[in-house]
Amino acid sequence: MIFVIFTLPRLVAVLALSALAACGAKPQIEQTPGVVAGYEAVDDGTIHIPAVQPKYLMEDHRRAEVAYNGDDAPGSIVVDVYSRKLYWVMPDGRAVRYAIAVGREGTSFRGNGYIGRKAEWPSWTPTANMIRTRPDLYAEYAGGLPGGLENPLGSRALYLYRGGRDTMFRIHGTIDNASVGLATSAGCIRLYNQDVMDLYTRAGNGTHVKVRSEAESVALEGPYMDDAFGRAVPETEANIAKKAADEAAIVKAEADARAAAEKAEAKRLKQCKRKKIAAEDCPRPEAETAAAG
Repeated sequence: MIFVIFTLPRLVAVLALSALAACGAKPQIEQTPGVVAGYEAVDDGTIHIPAVQPKYLMEDHRRAEVAYNGDDAPGSIVVDVYSRKLYWVMPDGRAVRYAIAVGREGTSFRGNGYIGRKAEWPSWTPTANMIRTRPDLYAEYAGGLPGGLENPLGSRALYLYRGGRDTMFRIHGTIDNASVGLATSAGCIRLYNQDVMDLYTRAGNGTHVKVRSEAESVALEGPYMDDAFGRAVPETEANIAKKAADEAAIVKAEADARAAAEKAEAKRLKQCKRKKIAAEDCPRPEAETAAAG
């Protein structure tokens, strides 16, 4: 199943439902003050794709030609959901590496398939079961959600087939750039829109796709783990220590934030008490700011 992204006025309410289906994520359309080569803003027909913010483009999250140690044939796609990488295999032991986000549906397929269909700015249609069980959310999209920045499939989609049938496994774009490199609660295999557009030009219909098993991933990439921020990193002593330190820093930052909020709340109530304003009528700072505006 594919996770729908609704028009903006209903987006927040829809995303609060934990039981929604996958192959999409909340779009967070972001402008950026800086650019990284290859990830600039793109005008694709009438649609403007924002640049990817540099803060999401750590070195291994950038598209790059790298040495490839697998035995897969040139001209094939290899997906590694454990290290969260996708490779376009080239001749002479080289490959183009892309960073990916992996959702629940992205971990449901292993082995071999092929690209049976490709689409630019693909549309999305809820299944009959989704419409039947949640007509309040999906009925209006029974005719399909057109392609665009609100659509969870992004700028391009590659549909994986096996034995002539659609496996429901997709490699597609996303506007939620912050999700790339993470394991998410929903979705298939998502790339930055700029990256999936690059892959789309390389891979034609019939392209062989291999999704590695965990054993294959460990043999070729080494063991991986999630860091404190949910990003896949090599499981090394240094990264294990860094995760512990980062988690401690996060806990401290959250505790400091709670303490600051509690202090501010106590100060607010004390000021109101001094002015003989009941606690339930005591204005909050944001309400005072809004009134002043």
